[in-house]
Amino acid sequence: MFSQLIAFLPDREFRRCVARYDGDARLRGFSCWDQYLTMAFAQLTFRESLRDIEACLRALGTKLYHMGFQSKVARSTLADANESRDWHIFADFAQHLIGIARPLHAGDPIGLELDHTLYALDSSTIDLCLSLFPWAKFRQHKAGVKMHTLLDLHGNIPVFIRVTEGKVHDVNILDEIIPEAGAFYVMDRGYIDFERLYVFTLSSAFFVVRTKENVLLERRYSHPVDKSTGVRSDQTVILTAIESAKAYPETLRRVSFYDVETDKRLKFLTNNFVLPALTIAQIYKARWQVKLFFKWIKQHLRIKAFFGTSENAVKTQVWIAVSVYVPRGDRSEAIGAGRESLPNSTDSQLTLFEKVPILQALQPSDSQNESGEDPNQLILFDF
Repeated sequence: MFSQLIAFLPDREFRRCVARYDGDARLRGFSCWDQYLTMAFAQLTFRESLRDIEACLRALGTKLYHMGFQSKVARSTLADANESRDWHIFADFAQHLIGIARPLHAGDPIGLELDHTLYALDSSTIDLCLSLFPWAKFRQHKAGVKMHTLLDLHGNIPVFIRVTEGKVHDVNILDEIIPEAGAFYVMDRGYIDFERLYVFTLSSAFFVVRTKENVLLERRYSHPVDKSTGVRSDQTVILTAIESAKAYPETLRRVSFYDVETDKRLKFLTNNFVLPALTIAQIYKARWQVKLFFKWIKQHLRIKAFFGTSENAVKTQVWIAVSVYVPRGDRSEAIGAGRESLPNSTDSQLTLFEKVPILQALQPSDSQNESGEDPNQLILFDF
């Protein structure tokens, strides 16, 4: 089953990524493709350590060749590969898979009437041991890395991922994002920086961000609202603090919404003056999908415990985990409809599930069997 799953991956594109960074230069045995297969196998079967990976694969014996491996896997060889081979190889390959997946999910419903692309930006901290990961010092006695993710809510596919030290503030990631004209970006209040947010306005993109209590605003106009929907106010405002007004000289829209479920009153800032106030509140509510994304990958993939201690090894493992996440069919069921993530699975539990559109796009079928079914439409597995 593993070999059938791997057969759908575009190995030609992977070779291009390897050649781009000279990944297989001066190698005799354990290639980048073997490294990728090994790490993908570890992700799918939830291996605990390098020794666990080695023991599990060696137990398969001659079946390794049929799984796509060209050489035997030793834990020291895998450790050296994760330490030395450029993580950009696997990052580029994951981005290629994301480029295939996004058009397939462009029409997926997101729970609100919005014709524009909707992105959610957030980060998740992965705690590490300071003595083993000194390069990732977060606090005085703590280490960690942050996984900054821009999630396309049509299909819940990550389109931008950046792994940084834990001390890097979320708002700095806005400098690395090129706004897409006409798209909506929803963020929490940790991303409030009016100079950076003004870039979205200049790029004809829209943002919805939760405001802070210390943001000084002056009301210019008040618009009528239907308070039965939970909307308490809809106002056109300007920034009054001198530095903020210089950074963002145009007007903003402030929407106040009362959430009955949490008994909280939330206030949002946006540069969109066309959509109804209730839709603005619903857009912010959709941001919860990125939280479910982090929850799912932490439960089902190996990104909380790492097989190497260097920065290169950590980023390699994260990007291979992302490349495994994108084609999985139960991903859309786990978070696409806004449900809780699936129960944590182990290698002793095999579950068959339906065929996945992205895998059909990765390797289209040219023939059908006698029963009329496509032999390449694989029934996938979940370890």
